[in-house]
Amino acid sequence: MKAITVLNPGKNSTLQIQDIDTPEPGDHEIQVKIEATALNRADLLQRQGKYPAPEGTSNILGLEMAGIVEKVGPGVTRWKPGDFVFSLLPGGGYAEFCVIHEEMAMPIPDNLSFEEAAAIPETFLTAYQALHWVGQLQPKETVLIHAAGSGVGTSAIQLSSHLSEARILATAGKDRKLETAQTLGADFTYNYKKVNFSDQIERDLGSNSVDLIIDFVGASYWNKNINVLAKDGRLVLLAILGGHKVKNMSLIPILQKRLSVRGTTLRSRSLEYKIKLTQEFSARTLDLFERDLLRPVIDSVHDWQDAEKAHQQMADNKNTGKIVLTGM
Repeated sequence: MKAITVLNPGKNSTLQIQDIDTPEPGDHEIQVKIEATALNRADLLQRQGKYPAPEGTSNILGLEMAGIVEKVGPGVTRWKPGDFVFSLLPGGGYAEFCVIHEEMAMPIPDNLSFEEAAAIPETFLTAYQALHWVGQLQPKETVLIHAAGSGVGTSAIQLSSHLSEARILATAGKDRKLETAQTLGADFTYNYKKVNFSDQIERDLGSNSVDLIIDFVGASYWNKNINVLAKDGRLVLLAILGGHKVKNMSLIPILQKRLSVRGTTLRSRSLEYKIKLTQEFSARTLDLFERDLLRPVIDSVHDWQDAEKAHQQMADNKNTGKIVLTGM
């Protein structure tokens, strides 16, 4: 099969379509002909040599896909050749074929295209895990979602609205991204380049008003995050794009407000964990996708031969929502 491989991993890496062995399905696995995949920042880090694939998984880029079941392995009972499925991947999405455990596959709703379905798994499952499994978001609570224009951000806003009826606050550095956040359900939006979001939240909602924060930024947002959290508030870290060292940090607010700070990743989780997460997510959300209440936000679709262009678009932070590759 053909797949996009990374040549010269590091600062000067390049992407090239090459011929590699086609993976074959084992027990309880299905082989899928990939019709679309989507970009994630992990792809950019992996090609730089900073985020290697988990041991025993494909080192091909791509953490999600949508496609058509081509073959089924021994013991498979849920799927047959010709079924339309989409799934989270530990790697291998930038290719013509992939192999996944049958329990990881979800049926593509009839109203979604391959491109739309491919834009769901990584961001929506990451957001669902952060909000509900790690962040323990409760109905009607107030949640602050940073990087609101990202794939995970746009997914988290929708899930917070439709599953928890939360009051949603969102930050981003571009007004067009905040406009998208508002259309998805954000009640208050803040351009962090124009205002101090911590001060503005306090003016809008009062002090100590946020129950849960989903953060990708890290150190540069630490004090502002801690300031707006309510008693028994939770901070979930998904990335540290703004640095990992906090200067002059005081632990007093954590004690006084009984705060919880948790970090989480998804790619390195066990297969069993991902299967359980996938099945719970699909049980709670597939009907919402079918009714158009949940929808992936797609910024652009590129032929996979233009993967370099797509990667540069993400690296330049020009996208609102997902960047999709197709044409495998």
